Amino acid sequence: MTRDEVFSKLNEVFRDVFDDEEISVTAETNADDIEDWDSLSHINLVVAVEKEFGVKFSMGETQKMKNVGEMVDLILQRAKE
Repeated sequence: MTRDEVFSKLNEVFRDVFDDEEISVTAETNADDIEDWDSLSHINLVVAVEKEFGVKFSMGETQKMKNVGEMVDLILQRAKE
């Protein structure tokens, strides 16, 4: 899976979780960039991402993610394992 493919799938997940078809995430996108991204929606987002990509993140990993780029890096890392 390429980085672009991950971003494409993530865009769909973000749009679904936040119910906003206008969302387009980049590597730099973070919680400050999306109005409804709070702690509860973060949990829903992580669960949706895990389900979409068939991966699991540890609690520490989910807390350390500073932006979508770091999430993509973890997804790609898990895909290789």
